[in-house]
Amino acid sequence: MDPSQLYKKARDLIKKDAKYSVEAYAFILAGLEFVMKQKEKPGHITGQELCQGLRDYAIDQYGPMAKTVLAHWGVKATNDFGQIVFTLVDAGLMRKQETDNQEDFANVYSFDDAFSVSYDLN
Repeated sequence: MDPSQLYKKARDLIKKDAKYSVEAYAFILAGLEFVMKQKEKPGHITGQELCQGLRDYAIDQYGPMAKTVLAHWGVKATNDFGQIVFTLVDAGLMRKQETDNQEDFANVYSFDDAFSVSYDLN
């Protein structure tokens, strides 16, 4: 897809669901790539696997600020990951299998628990 088409789709997504910022959509797409690179064999990624990978990606990118950054974008729970993913699917920017559904992302983990990681700042 050429960049101008991608930009238009992203703009349309935000108009459709202003609950999340454009950065949240970009994070999900980049996070999916991160998760795919972590897999030993290419293949389908479940909602739960994507949630775990997005947690790891957020911590990798934003460290102790991960939860705060995600919240700034409107993302406060794994359910939000699912909503964004299925908006991207509807826009043709991601694919799903027949068995995939938004409930796969429901309450996979608590953001309070998942992002309360100790960091050695020394």
